[in-house]
Amino acid sequence: MTADLNRGKEPMTAGFRGKAPTPVDVTREVPTPTRELPVTGLPSGRVLPPPIGSAVERIDAAEKVSGEAVYAGDVRLPRMLHGAVLRSPHASARVVRIDTSRAERLPGVHAVITGADTARIRWGAFRPDLYPLAIGRVRYVGDEVAAVAATDAETARRAAELISVEYEVLPAVLGLDEALAEGAPLVHDDAPGNVAHEFAFDRGGADEWFARSDVIVEGVWQSARQWHGSIETIGCTAEWSRDRVTLWVNTQTPFLARQRYATALGLPTRSVRVIQTEVGGGFGGKSGDDNTSVICAILARRAGRPVQLLNTREEEFLASRPRTPMRCRVRLGFTSDGLVTAKDLDLIADNGAYTGKSQAVLGAATVRHDALFAYRAVRARSRLVYTNLVPTGAFRGFGNPSADWAVGQAWDLAAARLGIEMPDLLLLNAVEEGGVSLHNHRIGSCELKQCIRKAATAIGWYEKRSNPTPHRGFAMGVSVHVSGRRSFGDYDGSSAIVRLTEDGRAVVITGEGEIGTGARTTLAQIAAAELGLAVADVTVTRPDTDLTTHALGALASRVTYVAGNAVKRAAAQACERLLAAASRQLGRPASELRVEDGLVHAPPALGEDVPVRLPVGVVVRAELYRPNGEPVVGLGSFDNPSEFPDGVRYGNESGAYNFAAEAAEVEVDPATGAVTVLELAAVVDCGTVLNPPLAEGQVEGAIAQGIGMALTERFDWAGGAPTRPNFVDYKLPTSQIMPRLHVEFADSYEPTGPFGAKGVGEIALDPVASIVASAVADAVGVRVHELPITAEKIFWGIRSATDRRDGDRR
Repeated sequence: MTADLNRGKEPMTAGFRGKAPTPVDVTREVPTPTRELPVTGLPSGRVLPPPIGSAVERIDAAEKVSGEAVYAGDVRLPRMLHGAVLRSPHASARVVRIDTSRAERLPGVHAVITGADTARIRWGAFRPDLYPLAIGRVRYVGDEVAAVAATDAETARRAAELISVEYEVLPAVLGLDEALAEGAPLVHDDAPGNVAHEFAFDRGGADEWFARSDVIVEGVWQSARQWHGSIETIGCTAEWSRDRVTLWVNTQTPFLARQRYATALGLPTRSVRVIQTEVGGGFGGKSGDDNTSVICAILARRAGRPVQLLNTREEEFLASRPRTPMRCRVRLGFTSDGLVTAKDLDLIADNGAYTGKSQAVLGAATVRHDALFAYRAVRARSRLVYTNLVPTGAFRGFGNPSADWAVGQAWDLAAARLGIEMPDLLLLNAVEEGGVSLHNHRIGSCELKQCIRKAATAIGWYEKRSNPTPHRGFAMGVSVHVSGRRSFGDYDGSSAIVRLTEDGRAVVITGEGEIGTGARTTLAQIAAAELGLAVADVTVTRPDTDLTTHALGALASRVTYVAGNAVKRAAAQACERLLAAASRQLGRPASELRVEDGLVHAPPALGEDVPVRLPVGVVVRAELYRPNGEPVVGLGSFDNPSEFPDGVRYGNESGAYNFAAEAAEVEVDPATGAVTVLELAAVVDCGTVLNPPLAEGQVEGAIAQGIGMALTERFDWAGGAPTRPNFVDYKLPTSQIMPRLHVEFADSYEPTGPFGAKGVGEIALDPVASIVASAVADAVGVRVHELPITAEKIFWGIRSATDRRDGDRR
């Protein structure tokens, strides 16, 4: 459609405050975007101290490769028993009767529990809807019904099979359309229409801006459940001491998990202690939303002995919380010269049987990507829908990948309709530093345009597009993510204690933890840089809710930015106190002293030629062993400079946003529909790269999960459950299908971050599925609208297009 864009309307800067991504006076001539890479970097005069920016070896590497690291399944306690869970075979049923007598008589069995043995309290991160064990009703295949503790895992599993349960099978809703149909059976009686959560907004007047648009594109895209596929399954060991339970758990969020477990157990928080074991991969799946630890604690209390409960791989597929699948209808408007005007999103998310964190996932998917561009209006309606399927929850990217899968392809359609190369269209509309989105996302450091240019160069976009190869296609996408987000109360902070020891080391006491990303190493680097010590002389504690400072844990790409700032401040205070102590001991002003290489340095005294160098440990020991001596410690805290978004997701949810641009080249075999991703370039703006190999590993791993989401990860379903819940049918991406990768980082510096750093852990996953799909469409003209992108879908798409062409010729 065509419209007079200046007929008495307000300027097109409406709805975007601060420094807009591009001037948006539609009367001007839009220049062709330049393709030169901007040169940014550190603020003038700022130098990064060692070991920041160095390839420091992981501080946990030796114990992991030697087998010394203690994972959830490695915990051993005296008299420890092993647990097993009996799960529902039905998607929806009433529990009529449970007979545990045969299981109780089996030799080696020490405890059998059902819902009657629990506190009968519903729990959950946002919507309490989950019992530890079924109370009267089961709601999905895999729902926990009873549990057993025995001398070994095999006996426990055999005993669980001996439990007899009489069910009254009820009608189930096994898809979004079924769940939303009028008169559909309710998964939960307190959720009319099976809607667990919904919200809507119209910011800027979408209808008006669509009316003023020259080009409108729209489509519907469906994502799928994606399982985390961690190398280690979820597990817990529980031990009671009188009325208090200690849980050794491979959780990403020890303090948040403790609060939820206490609620489910009907205990005050003080009665629960959580110690984080090593975590063999989390990706959001070990956020403490499942029942494993709660059941383990109840078994241990009933048995009077420690109990260990570990998911089997099959149980991981039935009882963990995979990615929330979404159906997204996207509508975008543009002017004829490529300026975006409006976006309309109708999003329906499959919650599964219980909520977990899917409510927050829905919110992120609805609004976060709007921080990428200068939309003049955005409108959305979002619904989270209960079904009788596996509950869903947090997965790396937290809603962004599902949204990018849909919105990114709509942008690709627009580029084709407008006749503008995708990098140029993105550059024309991309946010810049100082931008403020319609949701009040306030953009600080931002090198998105640099990322776009570098990704285009790395993939050879313009050269290859000028010399096309048959059945090869290209696509580009962008994403934005947070460096921490206010989700749990009006707080997204962290705290840390740094203690200098009399042997010259530093101990960083923090509850943030490590889930395989290298977080403890980067925190050690930050402390070492601030203290003037070697990384080898810095120890970072493991989370223990009794012994470490409070922390929210590994979520929302927050640890480097939020916890890093807290550690930096604690280390700075410890260093200040160290220099004050050295000043007293040397009789020199603290301003003349510095710490480097584990030594306190002072210039030569008056009349002397030799500078003074005192080992840090000597200074600390002297400060301790004196009248009224004191330890040399520092306490630091940092709260993300952000806002708690309101019920319709308005608010600056993070203090620092990270960005990425990715481009892919694919080849499609037209005879079979098989897709090969040949090359993929990813350029990330994460501020200062504290440890390049760790950052590169995060980007590469995220891309691998994105390719799995795009191409391979799926199950056949029957009766509301995967037919074979194991890795035989659920195919994770392997090295055989990984493309040639080009991983780069933008020259960037975040003033509010520790030494200029922002988050990096999640963002590279976000655009992958979208750009693979768009590249396939570019290669053979078939656009897949439902994940995963299989050869079969492409084959029939090609066949359908061929049949239409043949019909037209006839």
